[in-house]
Amino acid sequence: MKEVADINKRGLGAISKFLTVWIFLAMAGGIILGAAYPQVATILDAVRIEQVSLPIAIGLIWMMYPPLAGVKYEELSKMKHQGKALSISLIQNWLIGPVLMFALAWLFLPDLPEYRMGLILIGLARCIAMVLVWNRLAGGDNDLCAVLVAMNSLFQVAFYSVLAYAFITVLSTWIGGASAGAAVDISIGQVAGAVFIYLGIPFIVGIVTRSVLLKKRGKEWYDTIFMRKLGPTSLVGLLFTIVVMFSLKGGYIVALPWHVFRIAIPLLAYFSIMFALSFFMSYKLGFSYDRSTTLAFTAASNNFELAIAVAVAVFGLSSGEAFAAVVGPLIEVPVMLGLVHVARKAGSIWLDQNGLSKYRVTATVVGGNPNKKET
Repeated sequence: MKEVADINKRGLGAISKFLTVWIFLAMAGGIILGAAYPQVATILDAVRIEQVSLPIAIGLIWMMYPPLAGVKYEELSKMKHQGKALSISLIQNWLIGPVLMFALAWLFLPDLPEYRMGLILIGLARCIAMVLVWNRLAGGDNDLCAVLVAMNSLFQVAFYSVLAYAFITVLSTWIGGASAGAAVDISIGQVAGAVFIYLGIPFIVGIVTRSVLLKKRGKEWYDTIFMRKLGPTSLVGLLFTIVVMFSLKGGYIVALPWHVFRIAIPLLAYFSIMFALSFFMSYKLGFSYDRSTTLAFTAASNNFELAIAVAVAVFGLSSGEAFAAVVGPLIEVPVMLGLVHVARKAGSIWLDQNGLSKYRVTATVVGGNPNKKET
């Protein structure tokens, strides 16, 4: 817990400033490139194999590979000791999150079905990459975060396509009628294919990398040397992906600011509500600051990379669904950075100078009975 106190004392530091600046420069660069040279989108879209955009695939796979290679899969047995946290995370990520985004999408975008479907895809994609960054900056529980990332990775590979079909085709048809269902018809096979390419490949390669190198070089070398060199390269993949994504839709973002605003409102509501609700739930259930922070960021963050990949693969590069998915990181990145400050502020109130909870329960002798406790 001392790490949390240290973070609160020294601020976010050079790493986060570097991250923030480069992310925003990548966004701005992509938007300017796409708006100034509309033909860029045509050129990038032409570099594909069937429905797979190679530039986006390269960026996304490389961005997700280092975090997934860093997950301690051999420690997944710890799940049995974290049943309560895992249960709460499953409810927050796979029940509350998708349902909340589905409700907000229909509430704010009843007249824009393509954008609505793009938001639903975002709501179904649970974060497995950038949440590692937000959690570390906010002083969360890194071990728990790694376990939750691994669990969400498995659940995403297994259930994303099924949930996408349920929410987009079935539930949307029930609510909006036959026309709504027909307009957003999507097959499980299409989504499953995109999930495998953009999530399954880096997931498998990450597992193989860790398994092989742990046997050859050992855990200490892998975690302290190899991952220190590999981990930062994920940022290169992220920045490349952001530039490509925003250049593809740069002209639309500049030309349709009102549409961006319409999409941003439910996204802002979603991130704020999910973080506050998850943090409050975790706190009330007795979790420590670091675990509450991890659960909150895991629930509030979304895998916008996967949502964009699925939207492009299923609906096409020029679709409204893809446009809404691209607007996702434009809103999520600054909001998550802001929530890092919110979490750290809560930590400064919650924790003493040693990083221990001010409200912890300590075992003391009360009335001669050592079994009684007081706060």
